[in-house]
Amino acid sequence: MRSVDDLLEAIAREARRAEFPIDEPVYAASKKDPTWPVLFAGSRSARVCSFGRDLGRDEVKWGQPQVGAGGRLVRREVVRVFAGEAADDDPRLEAALEHILLSNTVPYKPPGNKAYSSAVKERFRPFVAEFLAAHWSGDRLLCLGTEAFKWFTPYVGAERIDEFWGRDDRYEAELPCELVVETEAGTLRKSIVLGPLPHPSPLNQRWYAKFPELLRQRLHAIATA
Repeated sequence: MRSVDDLLEAIAREARRAEFPIDEPVYAASKKDPTWPVLFAGSRSARVCSFGRDLGRDEVKWGQPQVGAGGRLVRREVVRVFAGEAADDDPRLEAALEHILLSNTVPYKPPGNKAYSSAVKERFRPFVAEFLAAHWSGDRLLCLGTEAFKWFTPYVGAERIDEFWGRDDRYEAELPCELVVETEAGTLRKSIVLGPLPHPSPLNQRWYAKFPELLRQRLHAIATA
């Protein structure tokens, strides 16, 4: 099985192989290579992973997923549940990284913060799936929004995904999932449990105010299981 460093190199090679939309001015402003992936932050031994859509401006700047406004909502609740209140000198709430893994469907920033196309997601899916299956030892995955949840359609099936997403209790219920990943070393299989949540964006007016409590409930359930 290839190492995390080898996996990052493979993602970068794929990014350089053929063009796809990247917000290059944002990378340039932070003096970052736009083809180098920001794949994860946090503990690969954490039981829980927070899985988002893709990177934003702050994520490129700091080289970590989920460190912008929405990501800090996630980090704040993680700290509160697992460690108490964050220290005043921890503006990025990096204390959360001891207790959670953070990742995304695509390890790059799209122009204009618009979601990547299905083609781009599928292009990088094998690498993200390999990372989750081979390099994360946890089994509870929190999906931030529709895009993150439906990324798992190939592993669960479209009918089950759509049926679950239509449930009134989708933000409290859980959905079993088996990742099946073809790698250079053979087929990997990993059982995880999906726990969808609303996307933590202020533009998500219906759910934004409810997001911290919904996340807190999920985290408490995991912490006490």
